[in-house]
Parts: sequence; structure tokens; C-alpha cells
Amino acid sequence: MLEGEAYHWHHKIMLKSARTGGAFNWHQDFGYWQKNGNVLFPYMASCMIAVNRTTKINGCLQALAGSHHIGLIQHERVNSQQTADADRVAAAVERLPLVHLELEPGSGVFFHCNLLHRSDPNDSDEPRWTLICCYNAARNDPYRDSHHPRYTPLARLEDDEVLRIGRAQWERMTERGA
Repeated sequence: MLEGEAYHWHHKIMLKSARTGGAFNWHQDFGYWQKNGNVLFPYMASCMIAVNRTTKINGCLQALAGSHHIGLIQHERVNSQQTADADRVAAAVERLPLVHLELEPGSGVFFHCNLLHRSDPNDSDEPRWTLICCYNAARNDPYRDSHHPRYTPLARLEDDEVLRIGRAQWERMTERGA
């Protein structure tokens, strides 16, 4: 999806409590990340994993299919949220299919950082929790420091080395009575 090596950018858990979880306006994640992450290119994506069921009633994610091809839309601050330009969003809503991402627990969906998405409040008696893991392409390293990490390559270990390290850690833990 990101056409090359990628690394973990950040993650968060979205907790929409029953009858109280708030709504999110139409936005693109790159609308935030290009400003506060100091990255130049939209070589970024997210994976949203349902912790419990996500439905229309409990405020599941909504997306405009294919909207990532529009490119970055100007964003402005509206009630503490970065929100995509309303005129462009209205034009996209007229032309692109709206998809409600209803998911079962453990199911996930990957989406590009320029995908227009939003969610409604949680009007159900059940919570709506999702884990969102975000990734950046290694070639899109931030051009200056921010609170987001830079790319750091990981050393690849053979399976037997991983097992050896795991066994050694297990033995140390059992010796201490952990």
C-alpha cells in the first residue's frame, strides 16, 4: 500500500462510550500529519482494528470510497477539530460512494492518509472501541523533529534466534518467580 518499507508512526485507541462518544468531522489524517508530524509526502496509512462491534448506531467510521485520489484538501480548525474544506467535501459526497465501516471484533481495515472519513456520535447502549495503528513510509522520514518518531531500521532475526531469546527470557522470569 505504501510501496516500500514502512514503520510504526503512532497508535491510539478511540473510546466512544455508550450514549456519550463524540462525532468527528470529515477530515484526512494527512491534514493533521503534514503539519504536526513534519512530513512532506502522503506516504502514510492507518489500520483500524475493532475491539468491539462497530455499527452505524455506535458511530462507526464512514469513508468516501476513492477520495484519497483527490489529494490533500485544505483543512481548518472547527471546534477543536481539523476539518476538511466543506465545499470540497460536499462535492466529494455528491460524486463518491459513502461506506459505513461496520466491523466485528478483531476485524480491521487499512486506509490511506488522504481518505476522507468521519464518524457520528455513539447513540447506542454499547461502547465503540477501536485501535488505530498508523504507519509512515521509511522514505518519508520527517524533515525536522516532532513528537512522532523518525524511521529506525530493525535488525531481522532468524526464527531460531527469536526462540533462543524468548527461552532465555522465560528462564530468567521463572527463576525470579515472576
